[in-house]
Amino acid sequence: MTMDLQKDSCAIVVTFKPDITALLKLLGQLNKETEFVVIDNGSADIKKLMESISVYKNCKNIICLERNEGLAKALNIGIDWALSNGAKYAFLFDQDSSLCDLFVSRMISAYLDAHKKANKELAAVGPRIINPQTMRQTRFKIFSSIVFRSDRIFPESTSHYMADFLITSGTMLNLDCIKEIGFMKESYFIDNVDLEWCFRAKSKGFDLVGTDEAVLYHAIGERSKNPLVRSGIMAQHNPARTYYSSRNRVHLYAADYSPFGWKIRDLVRFTFKSLWLIITSSERRAYLRHISSGIRDAKTLI
Repeated sequence: MTMDLQKDSCAIVVTFKPDITALLKLLGQLNKETEFVVIDNGSADIKKLMESISVYKNCKNIICLERNEGLAKALNIGIDWALSNGAKYAFLFDQDSSLCDLFVSRMISAYLDAHKKANKELAAVGPRIINPQTMRQTRFKIFSSIVFRSDRIFPESTSHYMADFLITSGTMLNLDCIKEIGFMKESYFIDNVDLEWCFRAKSKGFDLVGTDEAVLYHAIGERSKNPLVRSGIMAQHNPARTYYSSRNRVHLYAADYSPFGWKIRDLVRFTFKSLWLIITSSERRAYLRHISSGIRDAKTLI
């Protein structure tokens, strides 16, 4: 059964000015197990990139966008390509992720096991994420109440967990669900694209599951001397990127399908993080400008 699902699956890798060494390592891992398509978001040295990627026999297409259209649109292009080529499942990847051995096979086995035990249609399964910089594990979170809950065991399982949110990279999508849930929200461009899609999926009655059966190594945010970042309590991005995270999360606060518990907790967290950056960062003026602009522009999103 696992082999059947592998034949019905493909991987979608989104790139933008990638570290070639890290990207080729990821593609080499995928090449052993599944077909894949690369969507490049307007990288400058695209010819060199294409030459490096095209050596993999399981690379079925390289779609080069003329400019950076954003993560959400690139993912949608990849999902549309997968559907057009008969795929029933798709693995989503950022360019800087690294996989455990037999990642695809492990994820498919986890999907099949969770599917048998789920009471609802299973929209996606996500791997355990480990930050290679800190070796901290990202927990699978439940946002349905104000009280923080994470890593709640999925019914009749010892290695699967209930989840209200799965990080994009490594997630295995059931493409049949796209018809009802919809594609990624392109107006978000980059940040919280996965969060918004997951909230939408849950609001439509689908299940999301996290699993320990497969591990993906992925650094969230940028390196920083900030003690809260180094301890893994919060992720930090450059001021320009903070514009999108601020805008998109404020937009999600107003969405009726966002869990109330998440809205309350995240608003507190967002306020604290914003004040911390504005007060302590050497780029405090830039952070203030971009965060303020993001909050103001949230109402313009569709």
